[in-house]
Amino acid sequence: MADEQHGLVFPSDDEGRRSTTAVGRAVVADALNAADPVGARAAERETAWRSEYVDYFRRLVEAGLGAPEDALGIARAGLDSLHGRMRVLGAGGEVPLAEWPTAAEETTGFEQVEVAGTADPVEELVLPYRGDRLRGDEIRRQVDRWVEAGVVEPSVAEAVGAVLDNPDWLRLEGHTVAVIGAASEMGPLQALTRWGARVAAVDLPKAGLWDRVAETASAGAGTVVAPVAGGTGETPGADLLADVPALAQWLGAQPGTLVVGNYVYADGATNVRVSTAVDELSRRLLSSRDDVALAFLATPTDVFGVPSDAVAQATERYETRSRTSKTLGRPLRAASGGRLLRRPYAPGSEPGINDSLVPQQGPNYALAKRLQRWRATVACHEGATVSMNVAPPTRTRSVVKNRALAAAYAGAHRFGVEVFDPSTSNVLMAALLVHDLHTGGGPRHEHPWQDEAYAAAHGGLWRTAYAPRSALGLAALLGMGAARG
Repeated sequence: MADEQHGLVFPSDDEGRRSTTAVGRAVVADALNAADPVGARAAERETAWRSEYVDYFRRLVEAGLGAPEDALGIARAGLDSLHGRMRVLGAGGEVPLAEWPTAAEETTGFEQVEVAGTADPVEELVLPYRGDRLRGDEIRRQVDRWVEAGVVEPSVAEAVGAVLDNPDWLRLEGHTVAVIGAASEMGPLQALTRWGARVAAVDLPKAGLWDRVAETASAGAGTVVAPVAGGTGETPGADLLADVPALAQWLGAQPGTLVVGNYVYADGATNVRVSTAVDELSRRLLSSRDDVALAFLATPTDVFGVPSDAVAQATERYETRSRTSKTLGRPLRAASGGRLLRRPYAPGSEPGINDSLVPQQGPNYALAKRLQRWRATVACHEGATVSMNVAPPTRTRSVVKNRALAAAYAGAHRFGVEVFDPSTSNVLMAALLVHDLHTGGGPRHEHPWQDEAYAAAHGGLWRTAYAPRSALGLAALLGMGAARG
């Protein structure tokens, strides 16, 4: 999506500049204010936000690990701050997000196109993995191997096992799943259509994108509907930055339980804008219907509270690392001022704090992804069904084009981290979505961090022998040749 200034935008200052840094810094400070006032003041005064933001995004998690009300308060304050600061730019000028007109005031809304699949539904879970197509007990054994290797949390086996035991769940009878970002590599469009689900596909009205969506829909066994403006002769799709009111009207009329799945991604500041647009769309639908569920994929390159058994496994791996690793690690840590190959957790931490933020991804990416976690926390507390699962590191196009991250992923296996192919991630995460929709969002826990940790497929970042960021540079160095290949 081009970073064109229209629709949902960052606020402009007196000189007409739209500062993402000013907004990001202020939102984080507002979110921290009640639970961590010292951190809030430090964020407000931070002069090197683009390089130091990682510390404050960690504090957002740390400050919420006490009482559940702390995490909920941070989420609510962060959402309120971002929604209060963003603006909508239209023909009449710039207005607050809260004043975005309703669809009835601004537009006649969307018409709809429909594509019916031509195949028979796939009635069992089939997981592509390294050239094979795993079924039944093969999937159980592979998930057990991932659990043993620390690649996924043990609860992934529980959730996937439930889907294998209930293959009729796959069709999602009685649901309409809105896949926002339908052409996304990490989205569930292909899996859902193969299983025979009903999907409302939303992406930009670009012929190339729609051709891919329509081809996937036709090859599947479900039904895909999409919004279209200006009559059925136009290319289907919608611009999230401008069309939220009309999309809320269109999606609000879809049959069955409505699942709003956020799979959008854009570069830079546009990522925050489209993520805020999906959040506003979700907020409107939650307020207008009582049967709306939300779905998100959390990035593994973030900060999470992790369970004590993950801390124990990572600690054991650190303490039992090879003599060669210990010999090489000491001078590296000394030369780097303690930044390289650090212990991942203080032994016995409960919960531990896994900090897998990648500074090169930038503060806008961090804010866009944290916004989704905040909405998941608030919506779950208010009784909505929420599917929010940590997705594994995956070789998507957006990763491969970032040379530093691509090199780090290529070398990650040397540190016990498995990077998944998109085909495996797609089906695995779609299966976890199906599980959540049939179990009320999965088991409810006392604290939001525990909800986030359930069925987390982090690729090993939570259970590796070293703090992830302290090994990232070496992983990139070791993987540089492979990444170039």
